[in-house]
Amino acid sequence: MSTFDVLHDPEGRLAAELPPDRTVHEQAVRTALAWSSPLDVPADDVVRVGALLAGAARVVADEVRVCADRLPDDDGRRLFAELILQEADGRLSQPCTSLHRVQNRARLIRSLYERLDRLEAAVPADGSAAAAP
Repeated sequence: MSTFDVLHDPEGRLAAELPPDRTVHEQAVRTALAWSSPLDVPADDVVRVGALLAGAARVVADEVRVCADRLPDDDGRRLFAELILQEADGRLSQPCTSLHRVQNRARLIRSLYERLDRLEAAVPADGSAAAAP
């Protein structure tokens, strides 16, 4: 049995005040993807890790949404980000009760961070949209 608790913040109140902790998120992703068998992890821990990853995914998705909103409506990067966010919403609406779903959430976080990196490169810090490539 684990001796840690997972912070569950479905309304995203804390995420609005705290920046995402990418190092912790990436470690959780690596750990989840390293498990090769459902026997590697107790069922209670699968649920807890699933909740942790869901929270991380929501935090990163919010950051992607903020960056995408800074781009013009007809910018392809914004449209692609919106598609990824729709996919994230769909995946996060499903319960996470298996190792397979935990690993899918881990992959989702990787995809969201990749999109966030691309959007942050496209949108300067002052919020004005960069020129299209």
